[in-house]
Amino acid sequence: MSTDDRVAVTTGIARLHAAPALAGPGRLGLVTNHTGVLPDLRPAAPALLESGVRLTALFGPEHGLHGTGQAGEGEAAGKDPDTGLPVHDTYRCSGERLDELLRDSRVDVLVYDLQDIGARFYTYVWTMFDLMVSAARTGVRFVVADRPNPLGGTVSEGPLLDPAWASFVGRAAVPVRHGLTCGELARFLNASAVPRAAGEAAALTVIEAAGWRRAMGAEGTGLPWIAPSPNIPAPRTAVCYPGTCLFEGTNLSEGRGTTQPFEIVGAPYIDARFAPALAELALPGVRFRDLRFVPAFHKHAGRTVRGVQLHLTDPVAFAPVRTAVAMLATLRRLYPDDFAWRDPDGGAPGAGRRPFIDLLWGSDRLRRTVDAGEDPLPLCDPPTEPGRWAGDDVLLYP
Repeated sequence: MSTDDRVAVTTGIARLHAAPALAGPGRLGLVTNHTGVLPDLRPAAPALLESGVRLTALFGPEHGLHGTGQAGEGEAAGKDPDTGLPVHDTYRCSGERLDELLRDSRVDVLVYDLQDIGARFYTYVWTMFDLMVSAARTGVRFVVADRPNPLGGTVSEGPLLDPAWASFVGRAAVPVRHGLTCGELARFLNASAVPRAAGEAAALTVIEAAGWRRAMGAEGTGLPWIAPSPNIPAPRTAVCYPGTCLFEGTNLSEGRGTTQPFEIVGAPYIDARFAPALAELALPGVRFRDLRFVPAFHKHAGRTVRGVQLHLTDPVAFAPVRTAVAMLATLRRLYPDDFAWRDPDGGAPGAGRRPFIDLLWGSDRLRRTVDAGEDPLPLCDPPTEPGRWAGDDVLLYP
């Protein structure tokens, strides 16, 4: 059986490759990176050029066009050696500066093709949002070449972001695990947050991913898994990420600098009590294994730390946000003198710096509740259908 025979989904970019007119007329800019491939693994940019698309510029997000940057890094602008096209780095670029970048690129339409993983704090969707705002202000049409949500699309989880806590890990009122594809999220944002930021909605088109159904996880699509960023190596990592990414806001390692990022967490002060305490919670779909590891870089680099590995026993029943919140409360209870929050640059919050956990959570309620020794689980909205928060009118798939 060939690879194509196993593919259940035709991505938006594959549909555009087969029918270039779907993007409309004019000079086209492609917002993409190493995940922007056709189902046969051909990179989208050269494939589109070969199909006759008038592609004139490339735009890279966090981690860069080729995915070589670590968290908080992009890649330098320049010229793509494979296509000869100019490459524009959009990471940490917004507002008038991004407007000017679009004007200088002289594109008539932007096509967005990045593999999201379904969590609000994953920055690709906010690159999409910022570009939609600039596109609305500069008269550039915006096309989303849609891809499946690797977590499926039947469940959303966690609170909506409070706009007072907006940042590049959350620009608008979206739950932690949103349950939408990028195309659906673009429709939601274009009807709400984009007009508030730009004065009007963007001229938006979504090229749907044919064949995707909301109950499909990453494996069910038949599409090849390409790590969307250096620390999301496997689909199971993406399943854990909407919860364990919250540990970026603490003094625990979230497994960066290991081969199992976001599946393991630990710190030098953790002892033999942590794993049994988590087991007593009987959280659905997951078991916890006591382990020690040495991060090669990032927090606690070169030191032996102790913690737990999350072993998923039922990915459907597993609620990553509720699980991580329960873990945070357990840490505060067991290690009150050692557990701590951190600011976005890795230090202790202070001097006007907001704790990173507040930006990740979308408000300060989680931090304040955990610090008060109160039960934080009521802060987690029970898992619900994406249409309940976004509105059924934005949904594109059954």
